[in-house]
Amino acid sequence: MTLIKKDNIVNLLNSVDYSVIVVYLAVLIALGLYLQKKASNSIQDYFLGGNTLPWWALGVSGMASYLDIAGTMLIVSFIFMLGPRGLFIEFRGGACLLLSFMLVWTGKYHYRSKCMTGAEWMEYRFGSGWGGQFARIVFAVANIVITVGMLAYLIKGVGLFLSMFLPFSPFVCSLILIGVATLYTMASGFYGVVFTDFIQSVIIFIAVITISLMAASKITDVPNFMALTEKVTGNPHWMSSSLQWHTTMPRGYEAYQHLMLFTFFYFLRSVVGGVSEGADPKYFGARNERECGTLSFLWIALLMFRWPMMIGFAVLGIYLVNDLFPDQSVMMQATDLIKSYVPHVTPERWHDVLSGIMNSPQNYSPELINGLKSLFQSNWQSKLHLLSFEGTVNPERILPAVILFDIPMGLRGLLLVALVAACMSSFDTHVNRTSAFFIRDIYQRYLRPKAVNRELIFMSYSFIFVLVVTSYFMAYSVKSINEIWGWLVMGLQVGLIIPAMFKFYWWRFNGGGFAAGTITGLLAAFVQRAYFPELVEWQQFIVLSLISVIATIIGTYLTKPIDEKVIRHYYATTRPFGFWRPLKQKLKPEMRTKLSSEHRNDLIALPFTLGWQISLFLIPMQLVIQAYGSVKITATIFVICLSGMYWFWYRHLPPKRKAFSDSEKNRGEDIFQSE
Repeated sequence: MTLIKKDNIVNLLNSVDYSVIVVYLAVLIALGLYLQKKASNSIQDYFLGGNTLPWWALGVSGMASYLDIAGTMLIVSFIFMLGPRGLFIEFRGGACLLLSFMLVWTGKYHYRSKCMTGAEWMEYRFGSGWGGQFARIVFAVANIVITVGMLAYLIKGVGLFLSMFLPFSPFVCSLILIGVATLYTMASGFYGVVFTDFIQSVIIFIAVITISLMAASKITDVPNFMALTEKVTGNPHWMSSSLQWHTTMPRGYEAYQHLMLFTFFYFLRSVVGGVSEGADPKYFGARNERECGTLSFLWIALLMFRWPMMIGFAVLGIYLVNDLFPDQSVMMQATDLIKSYVPHVTPERWHDVLSGIMNSPQNYSPELINGLKSLFQSNWQSKLHLLSFEGTVNPERILPAVILFDIPMGLRGLLLVALVAACMSSFDTHVNRTSAFFIRDIYQRYLRPKAVNRELIFMSYSFIFVLVVTSYFMAYSVKSINEIWGWLVMGLQVGLIIPAMFKFYWWRFNGGGFAAGTITGLLAAFVQRAYFPELVEWQQFIVLSLISVIATIIGTYLTKPIDEKVIRHYYATTRPFGFWRPLKQKLKPEMRTKLSSEHRNDLIALPFTLGWQISLFLIPMQLVIQAYGSVKITATIFVICLSGMYWFWYRHLPPKRKAFSDSEKNRGEDIFQSE
């Protein structure tokens, strides 16, 4: 049975639901205006919160910033198709494995720089000569380009989500929500990001508990549920958490049949990205080095709650699809019918056509409408939401469909607010971070170095507006959120993470190498997107990585090495491991021993941290579906990895005072032997 009794799609929400949503949006705008004065005191306040925010607030904000509607819909879609093994597909980004690297060393490396942005960090790393300046500009521009893609992904997802509940097209729905998010992000800066993320996290936890309990209580007979998962998804191993070389996938997702192959390349991409990440405002804005580690630990631990909620949606989705479409062959018939009356529909415009049929059936042929009513019977308009372009269940709409059909009125509004909150928290983080690149690294550094604070804040507002508008144009040129996400993480971002990978670990690497690798990698990604879109994600990663690595190495050796004073200062303050033999040999013996010990512990701690994070995400999913045999194995791995983390990482965290005081930082040469 479904909870919707009327065909009129306008009545999907009641007055209580609308009241909850309106009050929530009003509170966000009011909070943004309240924090505007505090955020406008200085650029440091606007972009980093004045380095006064506590680690737990930054950790909670981190969790919220990594939880968005588009990502949650996408992960639910793969868990719906694969069960707990959907986690392995999300090694490409949704599992956030890069946080393990940020916890162990890349977070503290960026904190030690005392910079404000990752682009400013480039000048700290490569010097103020042409190489450093060029690298700084390229990094800022590259991140702005990538953010346009990321925001397009968020806009696409939120539009598809909200159009299932509101009588508007996906474009209009996203315009309303993103408009509100843009206003409060403009006004409140980093303070608004952190404080609204905290409020939104509370709402998200309510949703996590509600959906997890609903799903767990739904499974009253595990063998029957196993049979149901195979009937609905066609996957006989849905309950399994183990990797397989080949698995069953529906039409449109056949490329993911080679699950182990994709998992390997997604994990490799996470490693490459992880060793170069950490240029996050939360680390630049941390109060001390110890808190870089503790905020990361909390960040990962809180992200755990995302996974039982997502498999909960998948479980409820399996029962829902079985109730709505006991015979799924009608979906292919419905798709063929729509395509016969709307012959020029493309995958990119499919959801807009469905929205038009549902909200304005009078604008379409009576034969089409009567045919759909005959195929779908009751609630025919609502069922159209789940129809994919391929004539199968659209897994990307399982999450909103569950809310639409299975959640009672009133509570439905609260869950909508929770997912809207997730979207906004991710949106405001990306926007605040990227506007800092433009203001700090382009406008203030090169265009208006003497600009007063008021001018800088105004230009930040203007840039945010242009950024969001540009993202809208890209959002409506892609056919699905999975398509754009796959290209972002395995294509476009490769052009940035490959050259960035060298910045900590190779003394000879310079600004010329970084710029050459980044520009070549980004251009190659756009060429691939335009001329070779058929390349699957792991093939994109291999090709673009090789191109970027070759360009990086050639660019490095074709340009002069970094000035010795600059590289000595960088090494003395950051103290990274890697290929630093020419400088490490010049360290005082006691400092060389100290650094060797730190680096050894960091490297040993990493596999324990990765194992802890992956098992932490798997356990609650296995509990929800009552796979208790798998829980025992995963819990054993979890305990072993947590113990390793304590021994090799937590015990060695510095005290709460700054690990390297400002005076010691400025005396960087003191760690070297006299020459």
